[in-house]
Amino acid sequence: MSAITLTGVDLRYPDGTAGLSGIDLDVRDGEFVALVGPSGSGKTTLLRTVAGFLAPTVGLVRLGDEVVADGTRAVPPDKRGLGMVFQQHAIWPHRSVGRNVAYPLEVAKVPRARRAERVADVLDLVGLPGLAKRDPATLSGGQRQRVALARALVAQPRALLLDEALSALDEPLRDRLRLELRTLTRAQNLTVVHVTHDRAEALALADRVVVLDGGRIQQVGTPEELVQRPRSAFVAKFLSDANLLPGTVSDHGFSSADGGVHVGRDRLADMSSGTGILAVLPSDIEVTSTDSAGTTQGIVMSSLFGREASDVVVSCRGAEFRCAVRGTRPVVGDRVRLTIRRALFYPAPTKADVPAPSAAALAGSRR
Repeated sequence: MSAITLTGVDLRYPDGTAGLSGIDLDVRDGEFVALVGPSGSGKTTLLRTVAGFLAPTVGLVRLGDEVVADGTRAVPPDKRGLGMVFQQHAIWPHRSVGRNVAYPLEVAKVPRARRAERVADVLDLVGLPGLAKRDPATLSGGQRQRVALARALVAQPRALLLDEALSALDEPLRDRLRLELRTLTRAQNLTVVHVTHDRAEALALADRVVVLDGGRIQQVGTPEELVQRPRSAFVAKFLSDANLLPGTVSDHGFSSADGGVHVGRDRLADMSSGTGILAVLPSDIEVTSTDSAGTTQGIVMSSLFGREASDVVVSCRGAEFRCAVRGTRPVVGDRVRLTIRRALFYPAPTKADVPAPSAAALAGSRR
């Protein structure tokens, strides 16, 4: 059963700007879904539409079997039975931890004894046992965010909505809370929709990831599907920092538009032909010394250490290739050879295809 369903949802602001276009999405009971995309892609707009802070112009929003918005009417946010945690935790300084957490139960007029019992249970759940009487000013940033999470969970919501809920925290605290959040949501079988600008966080936490651009869904899939089989050059670039080259595929393979880069047909992941964009993931490029056999020689322009793989940029034949290098890291100025082991080709869209992602979103990587 789907906990959250959006069908044919469009949202336009009063000035005519499109916030969402043609959104169809099912979030299943107990599923953790992450929304990612560049700034202005519509991820927060989508979350706020589910929450009820924004109303769709057309289309349906369902929570379980209940229609909560249909383009003409919308159930208010406080009547939707959802929990929400924002980037800024918004803990009230004049209330104790326990009274902060108990606020939704006070609004619902839950008896005092039951409130105290439920607050104690949920504080224990989020790792803050016995802190109900504490002053919020005495808590760390991570503890305050746990209080905000406890407040969102205390009324046993239908689903939990997270809007950049971890982004204000410093590492390694954010990493620890990320692990705790995933463990908690799995143990409670919570349905979660999580907006984040952190691609690694989305891929690590989510059962499925929704990639948005220009108010449209570009792809929905598991982390493995999105990384290994991106549907478009935009998704490959945004999620995996793919190197993009315009050009043409023929029986002999790919040739870039300027003629500087050639990739054999046997290295292409599918049999598409014609004009389009070649996408090469950094992990699919082998970087070796100039003494080794390779396909293309270049110069290292940037070399940044990484724990799993170093981030190396190589300039060759008029193009720059971002490469993930394991083992010995080359230094800036080194002459190296590149071997493209695998590449993805995306034929140029026709007029009947879904509108292409924005140029601004496609242009740069976002790590």
